[in-house]
Amino acid sequence: MAKVKKEKISIGNDGIYDARKLGTPKMLVLGFQHMFAMFGATVTVPLLTGLDISTTLLFAGLGTLLFHCLTKFKVPAFLGSSFAFIGGYLAVAPLQDGKGNKELLPYACLGVACAGLLYLILAAVIKIVGISRVMKLFPPVVTGPIIMAIGLGLAPSAISNCKQNWTLALIALVLIIVFNIFGKGMVKIVPILLGIIGAYAVAAVVGNGFGVESFAVDFSGVKEAAWIGLPVDWNSTVFGGVRDSGTAISAIIAIVPIALATMMEHIGDVSAISATCNKNFISNPGLHRTLLGDGLATVMASLFGAPANTTYGENTGVLALSKVYDPRVIRIAAYFAVAFSICPKFAAVIESIPVAIVGGISFVLYGMISAVGVRNVVDAKVDFSKSRNTIIAAIILVLALGSDGISFAIGSANISISALATASVVGIILNMILPGNDYVFKMEGKKETEKTKHANEADAK
Repeated sequence: MAKVKKEKISIGNDGIYDARKLGTPKMLVLGFQHMFAMFGATVTVPLLTGLDISTTLLFAGLGTLLFHCLTKFKVPAFLGSSFAFIGGYLAVAPLQDGKGNKELLPYACLGVACAGLLYLILAAVIKIVGISRVMKLFPPVVTGPIIMAIGLGLAPSAISNCKQNWTLALIALVLIIVFNIFGKGMVKIVPILLGIIGAYAVAAVVGNGFGVESFAVDFSGVKEAAWIGLPVDWNSTVFGGVRDSGTAISAIIAIVPIALATMMEHIGDVSAISATCNKNFISNPGLHRTLLGDGLATVMASLFGAPANTTYGENTGVLALSKVYDPRVIRIAAYFAVAFSICPKFAAVIESIPVAIVGGISFVLYGMISAVGVRNVVDAKVDFSKSRNTIIAAIILVLALGSDGISFAIGSANISISALATASVVGIILNMILPGNDYVFKMEGKKETEKTKHANEADAK
């Protein structure tokens, strides 16, 4: 492999598309930052459902690597735990005394694995009929508000976490802003990592050193955790835990419809990553490939007892903040996730980070996602003087942020479709039936700058 000459770090409006110029140590730090960004939300899903954290980390990493293989190593996306399926897990396997139902969780995982297969069907449809026809259903007037809703929908959780200790949250937030705006070189592109470390250090010193209880960090879990542990329990997998066909069928019926929401979310996320990186990943490597990667990663993770995977908005926020768009950095984060999945001690350290600090960094990241949605609409020059466009955007935002989605019963199974999925479907239908739909999907994507042109040429090679 040809050596890549290291250059002085200089970030223009186009960002960095080849992180090798930064050198291996800095790439490792960038990858670590991405792992930190996804960690809080990723481990929250097993905490809420009873799934295993180590298994979750393992398949977040492996799923991300599989996704990158299937997307020709072009898309800088990290696949973490999907929140969309939490309701499905709890419907099939309700918590018992606050703990996971180990007997029924494998059935829920089977349902999620079957939901992942729907991604493959949609990917095949896109491949057969063509991306242009499919994307006619997803113009920027639909995807832009959906992206905004993804970020704004996560905002309450950021505020809720910040409320645990606003001082710590503001310390993390201020550090991120200072490092990103006034930092030079490497400091400017790892503000999330530095913000976490700085706020964590303050919490440990003030809380544990000076006895301020509201700042204290609980290290008991770190002391008790083992250094090495197996990340997968066979009895928690679909292969070892599913024995009753009736329960399995009920779980599949209850969970599979949730894929309607996650597929819409996937399209929104890929659009957001494309807008962030100034590359059209929907056309190259293609939406059918990103759906295939996300779907197969979800199937693989679920079969082995991990949560469903999804492209992570938190990491898109890091891309927008750091302006380092090289997928290699995301793969480094995936390698870290796999490595740390066999180290319960590390997982315990991350879990010891005060919730308020997570809220502080989420404050920025979730807002960045919504800002990318605004950029998506602006770059596409959506004409909001047209009533149809205003109506579509308005209804999507109100449904996504103000409704509770749709719930109905099929036999004994209760089906719930999230507010985001409901808003997406309604937006798509309105775009189809309202007159004046003149959107044409451009395969060549945005006009390339000199840097992105060279980056695309390198990708083609």
